[in-house]
Amino acid sequence: MITIATPRGRLLEETVDLFKKASIDITEIIKDSRKLIFEFEEAGMRLLIVRPTDVTSYVEYGAADCGIVGKDTLMEQDCGLYEPLDLRIGKCKMVVAAPKGFEKSGKASLRIATKYPKIASDFYNKKGISTEVIKLYGSVELAPIIGLCDAIVDLTATGETLKKNDLEIVEVVAEVSAKLIVNKVSMKIKSKEIKELIEKLEEVR
Repeated sequence: MITIATPRGRLLEETVDLFKKASIDITEIIKDSRKLIFEFEEAGMRLLIVRPTDVTSYVEYGAADCGIVGKDTLMEQDCGLYEPLDLRIGKCKMVVAAPKGFEKSGKASLRIATKYPKIASDFYNKKGISTEVIKLYGSVELAPIIGLCDAIVDLTATGETLKKNDLEIVEVVAEVSAKLIVNKVSMKIKSKEIKELIEKLEEVR
């Protein structure tokens, strides 16, 4: 039996749909929102429902053999895990967004608010642009409106939330989707089961 760490939220429903296409029925996990561990003996798997940012920790330390996690989390946490498959679900973009009329030229340094300080710092360092990065945990769109920062780095699927807050996309940092990640030891010990899962998902993604 392989253990898979799956994230709560929107990505969980897309995961259920993807597994269903691969003839793996795990719909039970969206019927009981309070339960955190589900076993599917016929499929030979156990699913753990965890916070999206915790998926990598469960996999890295061997509490789970595999995990489903957004590329944004992998970029921010920089984990040494196998990433054998892009699942092509949870698609969105990591963008720089700012109030309309934003002009970065002439500024010696930019102040950036984000939930992703590492991604933001790496992005601007590669461009040779000096930045002060402020980590926020929510309502990032508010920050440039009230003058806390010049711009934000955040995820967007449709851009609607940005538009509603009079922000526009300045640059795309990265295309983001969910990945299947695998613990290195598990890949050796449970190679057959994990490879079978990868093949099934690869056929239907």
